[in-house]
Amino acid sequence: MLSLFKPTLKAVAIATLVLTGAVALAQNYGKPQVVVPPSAFKGPNGLTIDNQGRLLVGSVVGASITQVDIKTGKGTTLIASPEGQADDIAIGPKGEMAYTSFLQGIVRIRDNDSAPIRILAKDLPGINSLAFDQKTGKLYASQVFLGDALWEIDVSGAAAPRLIKKDMGGLNGFEVGADGWIMGPLWFKGQIVKINPADGEMKIINSEFKTPAAANYDSKGTIWTIDTKTGELYRINPADGKRTKVAQLSTGLDNLALDKNDNIFVSNMVDNGVQQVDPKSGKVTQITKGGMSAPGGIKLSEDGKTLYVAHLFGFRAVDTASGALTDIGRMQGDVLEYPFAVGLSKDNYVLASWFTGTVQVMSRKDKSTKAMAHGLAAPMDALEMPDGSVLVLELATGSLTQLSGADLHDKKSVVTGLQGPTQIIMGKDGGLYITELAGRLVRVNPADWSQKTIAEGLAAPEGLAQAPSGKFIVAETKTRTLTEVDPATGAKRVIASDLPIGFEGGPGLPPPYLTTGVAVAADGTVYFSADRDSGIYKIKPN
Repeated sequence: MLSLFKPTLKAVAIATLVLTGAVALAQNYGKPQVVVPPSAFKGPNGLTIDNQGRLLVGSVVGASITQVDIKTGKGTTLIASPEGQADDIAIGPKGEMAYTSFLQGIVRIRDNDSAPIRILAKDLPGINSLAFDQKTGKLYASQVFLGDALWEIDVSGAAAPRLIKKDMGGLNGFEVGADGWIMGPLWFKGQIVKINPADGEMKIINSEFKTPAAANYDSKGTIWTIDTKTGELYRINPADGKRTKVAQLSTGLDNLALDKNDNIFVSNMVDNGVQQVDPKSGKVTQITKGGMSAPGGIKLSEDGKTLYVAHLFGFRAVDTASGALTDIGRMQGDVLEYPFAVGLSKDNYVLASWFTGTVQVMSRKDKSTKAMAHGLAAPMDALEMPDGSVLVLELATGSLTQLSGADLHDKKSVVTGLQGPTQIIMGKDGGLYITELAGRLVRVNPADWSQKTIAEGLAAPEGLAQAPSGKFIVAETKTRTLTEVDPATGAKRVIASDLPIGFEGGPGLPPPYLTTGVAVAADGTVYFSADRDSGIYKIKPN
């Protein structure tokens, strides 16, 4: 994963403005302060213990593999982005390490730490879990979510993958048993099954789970399984399929691994951490944990006391005074679809996800889902209007779309031709302000949908918010700066630089990838999310 980023933010010198012959001082800002500390991951996924005894953790979003010190929890990048993207990691009988790059559709392998990384298979969208047969050295991999198939992968990379079975129900974190059969969970069917890789024959071991995410054998042949929906760890008797609950963990579990002493390690996407579980007592030890998985869009409550953060694997509230975190929704445990951005109205939260093509309207009062619109073209941000309609920025079509009606099923494009629309807010003047990746800050009049360019030449602008002065604070992710924009003149002034923002997703992914969010309090304090180190920061006006 990414190593912890220690921001070295430059204090901005006091600027002067000449107004009608008089010199006025522009607002100066202090150094950034941590609100939510940075962490080593962007949502940990697959993990394994290699032959050297190292705990290795993969991340799809962070596109990297991290070695985690079990005693201290410190993470050190083993393979960096984008080549390190790993949903699952497997160690072969010769110590080789293979892993799946979920978003890239690639299976990679490295024979040892000093050997080059080789591509074994590609064009497999949603390639998810993999495991070696420790006796034969054969490698198997499955597609889940963006596909549903089990393959044998040629470890030499010379032959094309061999299809073993299709449409199983989402074979997730699996393992190969001593008998040569593949054992693992069916995510969408709630089952633990065994599959014969020779002919695809499948047998059910247990059908009592909600959403089983991974299953592994220990040294005695006992099966260990996690349920991401319930956050539970179970032991299963392979002879009769009976299960026994061993530990209650949090929802959002992704994978598990066992070391040679049968100690169990579990990854949690929402909590951005890894835990160790004693198989006998069920005692849980937190090895590492982060406040935010992959923070994106942010909004500030009316009183400035709460910052709402969409962090991809969850939706959290942050106490701006103490930094204390409260879960509003967790992926897998609650109704939530990988939120990248959040809008805030009097009664509702509005969450947007370009990955799932959804916009969700959630009640601020009871967290219930009031509407869920699907099938949108990479929605980057959404805003609820006073009349109850929702405005959505669709990146793939370059449009501002209005959703209305029951469950937001009525759809109408009100503005087209936008060049990479990323974030939207309503200004103090009632106008809609939108950042475009092409470099514009544009104002849209909601009365007639006419456009006016406020500023040009911005470097991949994403998050924006309006300061008490009426000026806008924009995150320029290409230059990793926060910039103040005067809407009257379009004049720009950098107020903070060298920020841990602007993380790149890699080939084939939308340029914004993880949105940098910006919010401004009534006293002028600027908050921003940092997609490079998963922290939340603030800068205060002097």
